[in-house]
Amino acid sequence: MSKFRLYIDESGNSDLGSSENPIHRFLSLTGVIVDLAYVGTTLFPQLEALKRKYFNSHPDEPLVLHRKELLQAKFPFENLRVAETRRAFDAEFLGLLEAWEYTVITVCLDKMEHKKTYQVWTYDPYHYCLALLLERYIMFLERKKCSGDVLAESRGGKEDQRLKNSFLNLWREGTQYIGPERFQATLTSKQLKVKSKANNISGLQIADVLSHPSRSEILLENGKRMESLAPFARKIVSILNDKYYRVDEKMYGKKFL
Repeated sequence: MSKFRLYIDESGNSDLGSSENPIHRFLSLTGVIVDLAYVGTTLFPQLEALKRKYFNSHPDEPLVLHRKELLQAKFPFENLRVAETRRAFDAEFLGLLEAWEYTVITVCLDKMEHKKTYQVWTYDPYHYCLALLLERYIMFLERKKCSGDVLAESRGGKEDQRLKNSFLNLWREGTQYIGPERFQATLTSKQLKVKSKANNISGLQIADVLSHPSRSEILLENGKRMESLAPFARKIVSILNDKYYRVDEKMYGKKFL
C-alpha cells in the first residue's frame, strides 16, 4: 500500500490583529501531496540534479530553493542574472513541475472579513485553514485507499508547538464534516512533523514555489487582487490547474474562505 505525505507551506500570517493591513490580510496554506516512494525515486533526485546543474549544489552543503531568492536571482542563485541561464532554468524547472506526479490543495482565508463576521472567533485562523486542508487530504487518502502523514515548514519555537497542538486536536476531535475516526484511520501519526526548509526537504521546496502563485490566483478569482500575475507566476498557475485536487470534475484543490 502506498503512503503519501502532505507538505504544507504557509503564505501570510495567522495574526487577526493585522487583518486590516492589506499586506497581511490573507492567510493561505498550500499542501502538496506526494507518494513517499515517488519522492525517493523521482522528485528528490531530479530536483537535486537541477540544482547541481545550474547552481553547483553539493551534497555536503545542499542548496535549498526559495521562491523569492529565485525570482530576484539573489545569492546563491546569482547565475540566474544571466538571461540565457534564466531562460534555460525556467524552462527546465517548469517542465519538471508539470511532469512530476503530485496533487495540490490551497486554502485561503480573508482574515478581515472573518473578523467582521464573527465577533467571537473560536477558531485560530491557522487552525481553521488547516482543518479544511486536512479534510480534503483525508478525502484524497480514502479514495486512494491509502494512508499518509503531514509535514509542515518549521516557524520556530512557540509557532511550531501551536501547529502541533492544532494538528493533534484535529486528530483527536475531527471536524464538523469529518469525524476523528476517519482522521485516525487514514493518518499514520497523531503528531505533525515539522522541519525547516534548511533540511533540504524537496516537498517543502516545491510547496514554497507553488504557494504564492496559488494564493494569488485564488485572490484574483475572488476579486481580492487587482494586479495581474507576473509571467512566471502565470506559468505556474497554468501547471497548477492540472494539479489541483478534483473528484469527478468537482474542485477540491482551491478553497477561499
